[in-house]
Amino acid sequence: MASRNGRFVMGIDFGSTTSKTVILDLQGRVVATAIAHKGSVSNEGAQVSMREALAQAGIGEADIARAVSTGYGRRMLDIADKSYTEITCHARGAAHLMPQARMVIDIGGQDSKVIAIDGNGLVSQFAMNDRCAAGTGKFLEALARAVQVPLEEMGPLAITARDKLSISNMCATFAETEVISLLAEGKAKHEVLGAVHAAIASRTLGLVARVGQRQPIVMTGGVAQNIAAVRHIEQALGTALLIPDNPQAAGALGAALFALDEVSAPKTADEEDRLDSAAEVSHCGTPACAAKEAGAGTQVLHGPLRR
Repeated sequence: MASRNGRFVMGIDFGSTTSKTVILDLQGRVVATAIAHKGSVSNEGAQVSMREALAQAGIGEADIARAVSTGYGRRMLDIADKSYTEITCHARGAAHLMPQARMVIDIGGQDSKVIAIDGNGLVSQFAMNDRCAAGTGKFLEALARAVQVPLEEMGPLAITARDKLSISNMCATFAETEVISLLAEGKAKHEVLGAVHAAIASRTLGLVARVGQRQPIVMTGGVAQNIAAVRHIEQALGTALLIPDNPQAAGALGAALFALDEVSAPKTADEEDRLDSAAEVSHCGTPACAAKEAGAGTQVLHGPLRR
């Protein structure tokens, strides 16, 4: 970083399909939010989102006192002073946006996460599906192509469905085959899309069951902007979901809040070591990590995860 005396902090969520950047001033106010769609784990996307956020704030890189990264590509960013797992950052960002929340459902481009949080926004338990794109943004993109409907029109169209069609396979490839078969049988597009969103809700319900449902529930990630996905998940869970104004940016906001913490209260070397260990606990040295590395797909972690 060019300077350690800046007046702002930055959080970057370098995701699987989009990159999000949030800039805060030292009072914790959001001064810029930028989202860039540039393909799978794209460094170009990360750079675009950072440049757009800096331009929105009317500042330069030298004005950033601290930067924290999260997401799939979090270790690829030279600008980042530290990185934290997406579980940690999504929980922190969601809790900041909706302090009353006790559970976070995050459905992103490549994975789905259900996170139980306490009254301080700390993670107590989570379940995550990252073996395949089942029920994620990539799943919706694949089926939007099969139905030949623009992605942004899927939700409004699916919400009009009245029939109870079924998609039995959540693998994107096999689900696409089912969708094509239903269309070949003469089923209307909106009815087929209704079944697609019901399948996503069923998948999400399974993750929630692994953690144990808590309320209130906040939903983040790009799929939270899909009205049909939200409606079907609400029906499956039997409760309304809290949706932030900018649900895709929750992880980047959480990263920015951690950066602000570090500027406001610098850590000793021992504290930094403990934070490094805690930040990576969901990916290193735990049964959950072993399951993930073995390709088990869905992992559940119990106990407190303090950053």
